[in-house]
Amino acid sequence: MQLPYVHRKREMIQELRNLKISNPEVQRLHILLHGPIGGGKSSFISSIESVFKGRMAQGALADAMGAGTSFTKKFHIKKFRDGKSGNFLPFVISDIMGLENTNKAGAHIDDITQALKGHLKDGYCFNSVGRLPEGENFYNSSPTLNDQVHCLVSVLPADRIGMMDTEEVHAVISKLREIRKKASDLKIPQVVLMTMVDNTCPQVKEDLKNIYRSKKIKGKMQECTNKLGVPMNFVYPVKNYHEEGELHNDIDILLLSALKNIVNFANDHVEEMLDA
Repeated sequence: MQLPYVHRKREMIQELRNLKISNPEVQRLHILLHGPIGGGKSSFISSIESVFKGRMAQGALADAMGAGTSFTKKFHIKKFRDGKSGNFLPFVISDIMGLENTNKAGAHIDDITQALKGHLKDGYCFNSVGRLPEGENFYNSSPTLNDQVHCLVSVLPADRIGMMDTEEVHAVISKLREIRKKASDLKIPQVVLMTMVDNTCPQVKEDLKNIYRSKKIKGKMQECTNKLGVPMNFVYPVKNYHEEGELHNDIDILLLSALKNIVNFANDHVEEMLDA
């Protein structure tokens, strides 16, 4: 018998609070978000913060203010404090500048590669050139496993995936695939967060519990798989907090379910590094 939603939510929050990291070299699991501008990266981070604080957290305005350009200009490693205990949670999420269809704007692939390897420090300012020179204040010349990224998350908006056959958007997808290859070379696990599902299917907008019964959402998940090469069972449909004034269990369940899988993949990765 399936537990009621409120019990499932509490159960997943407790699992994430009590997670034991599988490698003693790692203090907190490091998750890196990347994707096109306006995809919902910053909103996902603030939504997760809201869930663990047990109330709405400030910050979900970021994407709305972007207005066609990336709101995020600096590399930011977000720590999360548990609203119940006040302790930091065993994972961090990095937010980066959004990808654009040209090498003269948005995050540079070289920058993201440096972040994957743990070379970028919190506060690094993104630029269109990339290739941060050694010796700079925000360059870590000797990153440890603790500094490196342990799971790469591609964030794609469901309501725009169908428009991704244009030449401009194809350039962004090509960047995403190239970054995925860099992560694969580093043996970093990868998943896709498919955001804005409520803008894609009227039945899901009416009731989020319809999300895995929706043929339209399943079709969008398949498009993510086709475009990025990520297996469909690693594509997680979610809804970020955007216009809501209070928390909703249906939204939280989707967010926590995706986060729990991402954190587990990251933990598996650092465990594998014990024998590397």
